[in-house]
Amino acid sequence: MLKVSALENVPRWAVLAAHAVPLVTLPSGLWRIALAAGVPVLDGAVPNGGEALYIVMLSVVSECLALLTLGLVRPWGEVVPGWIPLLGGRRVRPLAAVVPALLGASGLLGLCAWSFYAQFAGLGDGFGAGPFQDALMVACYAPLLAWPPLLTAVTIAYHRRRRESLATA
Repeated sequence: MLKVSALENVPRWAVLAAHAVPLVTLPSGLWRIALAAGVPVLDGAVPNGGEALYIVMLSVVSECLALLTLGLVRPWGEVVPGWIPLLGGRRVRPLAAVVPALLGASGLLGLCAWSFYAQFAGLGDGFGAGPFQDALMVACYAPLLAWPPLLTAVTIAYHRRRRESLATA
């Protein structure tokens, strides 16, 4: 069983960064949900049932993935909770958390880079909305730029902490 003292050496900055990740994904998710609900946050057609469901699910999945960052600073990131069948109570191997987290951060960074490139290379048709709608969209999506570096920093702190705790065990 995981001792509480194992989490005492989690840096405060890592805890704050891990808690910031779900908060930086929230505005874009709320913007997408508003779009799916028919709120005029973007000019153009209102999404139909299938598109609206996809947009809402994208928001839910991205927020759930962001919440997984908390596992890098919480006990359930070191020992699988007992209520999970077959795995409950087992220690989480550090690389089982580190590799997916760093791959996710790399993918997010790639998406950010592609979005900038596409926008400035003229591959997209712009936002297609009025000035207020454009400003709202940028305000809701700009915080996402913090997701890759926050996730990377928290993951590296998790890896260092787990490596040190395994070395002393």
